[in-house]
Amino acid sequence: MRPRQRDGQRSSISMRKAGEKVGIAHIYSSYNNTIIHITDITGTETVARTSGGQMVKSDRLESSPTAAMMAAKKAGEIAKEHGISALDVKIKAPGGHNGPNSPGPGAQAAVRTLSRMGIRIGIIEDVTPIPHDGCRKKGGRRGRRV
Repeated sequence: MRPRQRDGQRSSISMRKAGEKVGIAHIYSSYNNTIIHITDITGTETVARTSGGQMVKSDRLESSPTAAMMAAKKAGEIAKEHGISALDVKIKAPGGHNGPNSPGPGAQAAVRTLSRMGIRIGIIEDVTPIPHDGCRKKGGRRGRRV
């Protein structure tokens, strides 16, 4: 017997139909680029991998929502060819000690594009690495002097 859930919580299993093939969309979104990597449910086999830099010519446009939308559309089409009809999304920002903990502008656009393509979105999860005071931050004792 399955454990009962509190009101407001939905498991990704209960939302799915029996015959659906499920994958995981790993979206890495920084302020320089957006990378969309779709794998099978175990996360070991790559189905599709695209980035904003593959879609635009200019370096400054790599992280834009437009480039992320084009990359997500291409990755979604490849995933549909492989029979994937539902995705769990894991969004990652650079994080760690030196990077920002908030994802770049392309993350939201990529998720919206995947859902518009008719792919069901299950759980959207933030997997940004959080430091636990392991290494010393760069910049020296007095910080970065500008």
